[in-house]
Amino acid sequence: MEVEVYNIKGGKTDRKVKLNDAVFGIEPNDHAIYLDVKQYMANRRQGTHATLEVSMLSGSTRKLHRQKGTGGSRKGSIKSPLFRGGARVFGPQPRDYNFKLNKKLKKLARLSALSYKVKENGFTVIEDFTFEAPKTKNVIEMIRNFNAENTRLLLVTSSTDPNIVLSARNLQKVKVINASDLNTYEILNANRMLVTESSLREIENITQN
Repeated sequence: MEVEVYNIKGGKTDRKVKLNDAVFGIEPNDHAIYLDVKQYMANRRQGTHATLEVSMLSGSTRKLHRQKGTGGSRKGSIKSPLFRGGARVFGPQPRDYNFKLNKKLKKLARLSALSYKVKENGFTVIEDFTFEAPKTKNVIEMIRNFNAENTRLLLVTSSTDPNIVLSARNLQKVKVINASDLNTYEILNANRMLVTESSLREIENITQN
């Protein structure tokens, strides 16, 4: 599959690049995508939530009144969950949400996500570029050139260029990512991908290895 190469002004160059069908043209597997995104979201959770149980509360353990003969219910202590300010029953405690997935499944998920992007025309190859200095205006102008003002944009580069990263960091809907860090969630979370020529080979390497 051949696609046009664009410059950062949004115009076509006189060149085309060939996309590897084994990476960008497979039959997507939705279940693999689901599992990979689920793992990504789970691994981002801190798991530091906690509530106080009876043994963790400070307060008197004195029995409030005698067990029988009052006509009311039995009450053990003021820390009972039945009272305002009391403990919580079976509340959340700190835990680790991480879980593992097979490497082949994660690879299939990335390939599926990339294939979806190409199939939906959300994948554009651009020439390698750099900025002389970090300026948000440069990225805004590039976004306008590709008519992507109101979309979530993922810019994939082969190396971390500080000027490009700093130029885009104040834009809420634009994210710059190194090709080696590309994952299923970031691919699907973006409405459109701008991928530099030099990063294509790197994407093929991480998705096939």
